[in-house]
Amino acid sequence: MAKEQISDYEQQRQANIAERDALIKQLALDAASAAFQPKPVGRPAGRPATNGNKAHKKTVVKRVKEEVLPRRTSSRLAGLTADSEVAKRKAEDEYEAVQQAVRVKRQRVSGNLDLTDIVVAGKGWDKSENYLVDVFSRGAKPYERTFGDSEVKETSDKELRALREKMSGLELYEGFEPNRIKITPERIYSLGFHPEPSKALIFAGDKLGNLGIFDASQTTNPAPKTEPIKAEDLDPEDPEFDDDDLPTPAITSFHLHTRTIAAFQFSPLNASHLYTASYDSSLRLLDLTKSTSTEVYGPSDSEADEPLSGIEVDPLSPHVLYFSRLDGFVGRHDTRAPASSATDVYQLSEKKIGGFSIHPQYPHFLSTASLDRFMRVWDLRKMQGKGDARAPVCVGEHLSRLSVSHAAFNAVGQVATASYDDTVKIHSFEGMGGWKAGHTVEEAAMEPSATVRHNNQTGRWVTILRAQWQAQPSDSVQRFCIGNMNRFVDIYTAKGEQLAQLGGDGITAVPAVAQFHPTNDWVAGGTASGKLCLWM
Repeated sequence: MAKEQISDYEQQRQANIAERDALIKQLALDAASAAFQPKPVGRPAGRPATNGNKAHKKTVVKRVKEEVLPRRTSSRLAGLTADSEVAKRKAEDEYEAVQQAVRVKRQRVSGNLDLTDIVVAGKGWDKSENYLVDVFSRGAKPYERTFGDSEVKETSDKELRALREKMSGLELYEGFEPNRIKITPERIYSLGFHPEPSKALIFAGDKLGNLGIFDASQTTNPAPKTEPIKAEDLDPEDPEFDDDDLPTPAITSFHLHTRTIAAFQFSPLNASHLYTASYDSSLRLLDLTKSTSTEVYGPSDSEADEPLSGIEVDPLSPHVLYFSRLDGFVGRHDTRAPASSATDVYQLSEKKIGGFSIHPQYPHFLSTASLDRFMRVWDLRKMQGKGDARAPVCVGEHLSRLSVSHAAFNAVGQVATASYDDTVKIHSFEGMGGWKAGHTVEEAAMEPSATVRHNNQTGRWVTILRAQWQAQPSDSVQRFCIGNMNRFVDIYTAKGEQLAQLGGDGITAVPAVAQFHPTNDWVAGGTASGKLCLWM
């Protein structure tokens, strides 16, 4: 049989296959021989190869998280035979120890933990400054008393017990229930009594710039009716019962400002003059006799936004007004001076000043409370700096853990502050009348003489709590009142001793804004719904 002729294509294909097989065999032989050759010395790690001037792209090495292994040690130096059972057991023991440490670190802790032992960062933990207790366990608990008859009866000091019995004996106003006395349309921000001692006239400023006035001498509905209806004669379960049938008090309200009335004060020279400070950047004078309201101060630029947070009338020069702003400035305005030189403004804080007051006897001393956590005392007799940096000298300052809401002077030179670290502090300064201009108070003397634990966590919908002194107590015992988140009003002495916790039926909200009558033992509290609580 004749040999079959092979095409040129098939010949070329077989030749390629043979050449490939030969190349594979050669590569296998080279690899086998390379295994027995010594390894060439390589380049230092991290140094790329170079090829003339040609630039090479840097290779990004992806890091792989490796398992933590025991550190290798020399068996020869340890006197162990290579590949011996002892060396293997040693390596296994080291590996197991590392793994056990990792397991212990990740294992949950079942027992009790003391926060002092587990502080990770920050300053050491101090149980005496445990603010967490104040925030959580001291939260608002409506109608739960923390001071009552039992504390009064257990008082051993006769004078203190008599004072506690006197203040705890104040009763809730019976003319109208608190939820019927809506003195302002919106949330109350400022509250106070007219200084007249024979009649309780209460004034209140709200969020929208309204000023409400309530006369507590009224007892029945002033609307003409043949037979006045009393609340006790109505049955709420009666199908024909209507809230409109209940007696309603006569309340007068004026829209004095376009924004919140943050504070107001009566003139010590003329009790018919009421000065009001507002977030609309203005001070106004309400003349109750002439029934007029006049702007006495406002920025030269009518569009300027400089909200005012407080106002004080100089007791020795009633024509001089002091005011604070939310941007950290305090101003002094003379109502008799020309407009060009009537106002001086000083920056006393880089943050919001929530409240301030002047000393009733020495009005050149000023106290401020601000968002930067400082309570400061200033002396207006001595100035420092020039131009816009001109400001009174700071006599002393005290730093709290959280922001300070208000600082109020009483008649004997004590300052009461309320801050968000859930404390009310009383600072006592003796002999202020003898201080020279620019006198400096040592740091130790700025420490509070008394500290009261008090829940000041108002939140968003309740007005900030402020400690307010009674201006001229009849028995000369300095005392102040402050709202209580459990829907009471607390009263304390300058020593931090609680005198009373005023409450009663019909109080449906926190009387956050609390004030004393200047001379009489009357206390008023205003709520976020514009309602008035009154104890007499």
